Amino acid sequence: MAGETDLAVLLQHMEPVLNPGEYVFCNMENLDRIPGMDEILFFFREKEAVTVVLKKETADQWNLQYSYISSWITLSIHSSLEAVGLTAAFANALKHQNISCNVVAAYFHDHIFVAKADAEKAMEALHKLSKP
Repeated sequence: MAGETDLAVLLQHMEPVLNPGEYVFCNMENLDRIPGMDEILFFFREKEAVTVVLKKETADQWNLQYSYISSWITLSIHSSLEAVGLTAAFANALKHQNISCNVVAAYFHDHIFVAKADAEKAMEALHKLSKP
């Protein structure tokens, strides 16, 4: 099942959804300290450490350190991993609102993490971007 590649279609139908909760980025040497992998939203292994993203409340329960509390926005359209320009378009729209974003492209959707305080402003910018 291939995703959409046409940028105009992607922008028009991206339908951003603000997921409930607060999310944090933590880092650790390995995943041995993780009592339940099903609680992790995603992890990425880098040379320096493993980055783990999960709900803030779970990180607090597990005594994990973090410095950035974010909101998670999902673009509902099934975007192709080969699509060109979508990330640049929404990053630029957020930049104009002075909103930093951390992006994860998964198989079906693009996911955007913004500072919790910027969530509503980010949703407004993304909705405005999707209007023809």
